[in-house]
This record gives sequence, C-alpha cells and structure tokens, in this order.
Amino acid sequence: MRKIPSTMATQHPDNAGRPLWNSRAYISTGTEPREAYYCFNNLGMDEYNWDWEGKFVDEAVVDRLLHKYFDYFKSHSLGKEKFLTFRIPNPRIEKQFRLARAFMVMITSSQLAESLGFSSPPIFETILPLTETASEIMDIQEAFRELVAIDHKLLKMEDSIQHIEIIPLFEQVERIFESSNIIKKYISLHLKKFGKKPQYLRPYCARSDPALNSGLVATMLAVRCALSNFSSLESETGVKLFPMLGTGSLPFRGGVNPLTTSETIQKYPGVRTLTIQSAFRYDYAEKRVKEAIHELNRELPHLSAVSVPKKLENTAKESVSFFEKPYRETIEKIAPLINILSKQVAKRRERVQHVGLFGYSRGVGKVTLPRAIPFTASLYSIGIPPEIIGTGRGLLDAKKKGVLSEILHLYPTLKNDIIQAGYFFNQNTLEKTIGSIKNLNGLRKDIEGIEEIFHIELGPKEPSHFEHKELTDTIYEDRHHKKVSDLITRSGVLRKSLG
Repeated sequence: MRKIPSTMATQHPDNAGRPLWNSRAYISTGTEPREAYYCFNNLGMDEYNWDWEGKFVDEAVVDRLLHKYFDYFKSHSLGKEKFLTFRIPNPRIEKQFRLARAFMVMITSSQLAESLGFSSPPIFETILPLTETASEIMDIQEAFRELVAIDHKLLKMEDSIQHIEIIPLFEQVERIFESSNIIKKYISLHLKKFGKKPQYLRPYCARSDPALNSGLVATMLAVRCALSNFSSLESETGVKLFPMLGTGSLPFRGGVNPLTTSETIQKYPGVRTLTIQSAFRYDYAEKRVKEAIHELNRELPHLSAVSVPKKLENTAKESVSFFEKPYRETIEKIAPLINILSKQVAKRRERVQHVGLFGYSRGVGKVTLPRAIPFTASLYSIGIPPEIIGTGRGLLDAKKKGVLSEILHLYPTLKNDIIQAGYFFNQNTLEKTIGSIKNLNGLRKDIEGIEEIFHIELGPKEPSHFEHKELTDTIYEDRHHKKVSDLITRSGVLRKSLG
C-alpha cells in the first residue's frame, strides 16, 4: 500500500496576505513549482495539488521540480514520499484538449523521471472534479490506457506509466450523499473491466462549492453521512478507502486553519486527507502553520468515522431542504450585490475566466455567481457572512419538526462555527441590505433564529472585529462609486482569509 498523505496543499486563491517566499500576494503560474517545493520542504506537507481545472498551468512542472531540486527529490522521491496530484478538467464540463494535455504531461513525466534514475512515476493519480457517475471514472481510465497503447517508435509509450488511479471529487450535496453508491458501482465496473478490484480509493468531498450552492448546514449533513458510508463500504467491499475533504479557512468553506486543528478533528472524523489552502499557509505565522500541519499529519491517520445510522441519515436528507431552500431564495435575491463586489476581490492566481451557475437542483432560478472564494469574500466584506444565510430559518424549522437534536448531533461544531463567523457580522449593513432589496426579511429571521437557538449575540467582540465592521460599513457605502478592492483585502487580512 502506498503512503497516503494527510495534508494536501492546493492552489485555491484565498490568501489575503503575502507568502513569505514570494515578493507579492499574487502567485503567478511561473512561481507555483517553487511553491510546491516550499510546501514539501518548509511546511512538511506530503502532497501538492496541481490544478488544471479552470486555470493556467505550467506544463513543465515535473521537469522544473526534478531539475531545480534534484538533490531534495533524490532523498524525498516524487511519487513515493512526496506527491504531485493533478486535478484534471472534467471533459463533460471543459474542452477535451485540456484533458489531453494533462495526460501527456503525466506520460512524459514518467519517462523523464526514469531517464533521471527515479524508480517510480511522479504522477500516477488524478482528481476528477464534478464526478456524478461511476462510468465517467472508468471513461477517464480507459481513455488513458488507450492513449498509452499508441504504438510508435518515436513516442515509446511502452516506456511510460500505463495506468492511472482516479480520485472522484463530489461537489454537490446530492452527489455527496450518494457518493458511496457511486464508488460501489465503480468498484464493480473496475472488477469487470480489469479483473480485479482497485487496491484502494480516495473518495473526495468538496466543501466550498456545495456550500455555495446549498448553504453551510446542508453541506455538513451530507459530508458527515458520506464519511460514515465510506467506512461501511470499506468493510463491505474490502477495498481500502481514504476519504479526502476540500477545506478552506473560514467556516463556510470548511473552517480548517492553524487555530482550529482540534475542532477540525472533531468536525471531520474519518477524513484521511485535508486540503491546506493558501490562506491557511500564508495568512498565519509560519511557525504556527508548521505546528498545525504537523499535528494534522500525526492525528488524521488514526481517526475513524462516526457511524451514522440509516434512520439518522434519512433524517439528514429530509432536513436538507430546511436550510437549502431559504439559503437559495436569499442568494438569488442578493446575487447582483455579490457580483458587484466580487469583481473587486483581489486576484491571487492566474485563473481562466470563469463563472458558476447557481443551483444544481431543479426548480431553482438560474443565477450567475462568482467562484466560491470571491463569493465568500464579497459577503464577508459587507458584514453578512454566508454561514448565517438560511441557517437561522433552518434551525427554527428543524426545531418545529422535532429534529433539531439530530441536526446538532450530526454537526456538533455548528454553534462554534456560527460564533466564529458571527464576529464579522454587521447589523447596520444587514438592515441596509434588507431595506434596499425586496423580500429579504428572511435574513433578519436567520439572525433571530440563530441567537434564539444558541443563546448568543452575533457581532464583533474584539478590537479587530470592530475594525472589520468599520471596513464593511465603508465597503457597503462605496461599492457603486469607488474602487474598494484594497478595503476588501484589508478586511480579509483581519479575518485571515479573503474568502
């Protein structure tokens, strides 16, 4: 069995501040190989996610790493001790030529590594985003096998890696709930196609995109149930499962940062690999970052998922609408405000132009929104953390239906997450937003519901929180008339993440 990393650095552009190793907060494509080495060597991480989905890519990454840091990788072999894991474009969503380019880098990198005397291919595993079916996982593997089967004396495909492992990434609440069934079907297809089951799988649940589309609580209910089901499926099939979770620093996007490692372990039992995004790495003191990564590397391999009985899982599925429906209704109404602000969120990576389509479910109006990081940054920057949207109404509905205790059992850190987000809540800007957009009284109900259920008062408590509040007042007032990008960045520095 290969070494399974516990922490994976990603290129998610959520850092407000500047990395120590870089001259500015913006990280260009050309500096990302240096970043990978920094994460391996300085921070003690074992895996780096090289993202081909929706961004520009340095296709010579393996060449640069192995040549520039040859001595390091001679003693920390790429593909055995340290791992470069591609996140490929899903051909159902992006043009297929980007997938073909990613495949060729995997193939030629294995040939390069062998020519330099390395015994294992540097890249043998790839993440498939927006996975929805078992068959599309098989399609990727079959396409790769057919490509390396090309017989030509100049290409020498027989000297390259012949098979890749797929990490299915589930990014919608309904798919996360169904993820174990998709994996079970994939194991069956794998057995039929290759005559054997996979040796292992790393099912990967997103936290940002499902939260953007369905809200905080619905996403967490799905994740907790999925982690339980992965454990049961492992026992049923005999295939080792090492779940992954894509987490950002703010509670809405996962709540994983250097100050929350103990809460993280309580919140996500059963997760084997956590993503460590840019804000985690660059918006906190390096010493604390290294300590937190070391703690996660030490603790995650020994954690087991908490079993969720089928009855409780059914309750969770039935309760999703309590939170998802009011969340989506509100986001649709304030989408124009979010889009105005998101255009002024500072860019941190060389992304390809991208907008997301809000609402995977049927019956929800189609509203165009930015990606999850500028979406989250926009709402925090006007003092309306997205964690609160739909949550208060959902909690009151759950209490009315008699399932509140079950919800809080599945999401035991919800109160703490809301408290952390609530420090950046601004009652003034909330009231102004309600007054300027029709039918937004539900937002006020969210605040009332949260404060009633948890017996807390949302709002700033420390000097930095009050400073953040002043910034959000200014950002809100100036959003139509002045460039507020610097103010949004300053607010991000205070909360230690852009979004």
